[in-house]
Amino acid sequence: MVRRSRRQKRQKLTRLCRQEEEGLRQVKRSCPSCGAEAKKEEESENPISVQVFPPELVEHIASFLPVRDVVALGQTCHYLHEVCDAEGVWRRICRRLSPRVREQGSGARPWKRAAILNYTKGLYFQAFGGRRRCLSKSVAPMLAHGYRRFLPTKDHVFILDYVGTLFFLKNALVSSTLGQIQWKRACRYVVLCRGAKDFASDPRCDTVYRKYLYVLATREQPAVVGTTGSRACDCVEVYLQSSGQRVFKMTFHHSMSFKQIVLVGQETQRALLLLTEEGKIYSLVVNETQLDQPRSYTVQLALRKVSRCLPHLRVTCMASNQSSTLYITDQGEVYFEVHTPGVYRDLFGTLHAFDPLDHQMPLALSLPAKVLFCALGFNHLGLVDEFGRIFMQGNNRYGQLGTGDKMDRGEPTQVHYLQRPIALWCGLNHSLVLSQTSEFSKDLLGCGCGAGGRLPGWPKGSASFVKLHIKVPLCACSLCSTRECLYMLSSHDIEQCPVYRDLPASRVGGSPEPSQGAGAPQDPVGAAQTCEEYLSQIHSCPTLQDRMAKMKEIVGWMPLMAAQKDFFWEALDMLQRAAGGNGPGTSTPES
Repeated sequence: MVRRSRRQKRQKLTRLCRQEEEGLRQVKRSCPSCGAEAKKEEESENPISVQVFPPELVEHIASFLPVRDVVALGQTCHYLHEVCDAEGVWRRICRRLSPRVREQGSGARPWKRAAILNYTKGLYFQAFGGRRRCLSKSVAPMLAHGYRRFLPTKDHVFILDYVGTLFFLKNALVSSTLGQIQWKRACRYVVLCRGAKDFASDPRCDTVYRKYLYVLATREQPAVVGTTGSRACDCVEVYLQSSGQRVFKMTFHHSMSFKQIVLVGQETQRALLLLTEEGKIYSLVVNETQLDQPRSYTVQLALRKVSRCLPHLRVTCMASNQSSTLYITDQGEVYFEVHTPGVYRDLFGTLHAFDPLDHQMPLALSLPAKVLFCALGFNHLGLVDEFGRIFMQGNNRYGQLGTGDKMDRGEPTQVHYLQRPIALWCGLNHSLVLSQTSEFSKDLLGCGCGAGGRLPGWPKGSASFVKLHIKVPLCACSLCSTRECLYMLSSHDIEQCPVYRDLPASRVGGSPEPSQGAGAPQDPVGAAQTCEEYLSQIHSCPTLQDRMAKMKEIVGWMPLMAAQKDFFWEALDMLQRAAGGNGPGTSTPES
């Protein structure tokens, strides 16, 4: 009985306490000074979730965020991922970024693709000469729908967007913030033409020779007598790069549709190679020295020998320089045309199969896997296969092949310490590779001749690919180097997913041993001999600065991870700066 009475008293006391709490809450609600505190207490007890709002309202709110914040918000939970991935959100973002874009593009996610293309577009450049050696950004045309391709000429830069509009970015004299007049690159733009598919200029690396710009475009032709309606025909229009004035135009039959144009040969015998949608190659010859003369004449369009002799081949892309052309088929096969004996000897090391009477005879290159893209320099080339491996071939006088030595290669040779590049570029006597080091950073690697500042941070050049001292934009996708400047194009297309495959285990185990420049981790004896040779090379250097430079070069040769190479390079830079500050640069080997 005593226990029951105690329990009853406890329950009665609990009821009284609850009544008092309810009374206090009612008083707080009626009191204006305590009403806000009571409301906060109720909200903390019953928090409001974003999911209680209608999805349309959440999408409308998310559309006002910057693109970077929308992507970050979509990674927090599944619900917000679906909200931030909706096309309605990206349609509003796209119209905010590019008000002139009113029609959705092609693809599974047209509005998201268009918004990201316009958010990430940019052309960056760094001049080799002058006091200011920093990365600059060109003017961004508001009318451009992303950047697909670019080409620098002697005085200006041309950019093609994803809807076929070709922009003409001009260099001009502008007024600085301090009131000074200075020469600035790519600071003004005009629309050169619309409906463009591709464009090309003189294939030589020196932009001084790029006088004319050849544009492959589609134009509506008026109806012929006896027919109804107009027809779309492909044509090639020639513009002066200095002023953007059109000086020549040739129109093709409406039954022929082309997708790429490249140039090869001298000015008086300039050959235009046109690739059709079916993978066939046609060519015609023009004389550039007579293009500015006001007259009309007929040129003959003929099927190229590679398409005549090998009709089963379907070419997907072409690359050219002044005296050679490279073709890649849909099966990843590579065929070569070499027109001069000197370039042929540099590329293949012999003149055994060169025919001076038949320059168009295609030569097949033997590679172990399917080739995805390539880069063609004056006398060397680079190939990237489906597994992300890089193969270099040709003249190696300045170390532009990146093999760690200066021995010419007459056949494709793999650069073992580089994998899965984003872009590859080959110049006159140096090469550049754009690589992804992590999810949020990219590096630019270079090898070959470093004269004129073309390899920032490596004025003496390097026989292996080394990290250049330049800041790479996050969405950089292609690059180009001229005598005066280094250009990088930034544009991210969500439909271009990584196409590299993983190397099968059988090929990994049976892969050839790396060369001296790549080390030999599979063979301990070979690795020890290689390290001894590295030490002898360091010991043969006369000064401490030369030894530091040789050590940096050897680090680039060794098969290390990108983070490890960066660590060693930064540490060696610190030691080199400390040694240069403590004593004279011409120290003796004993120091």
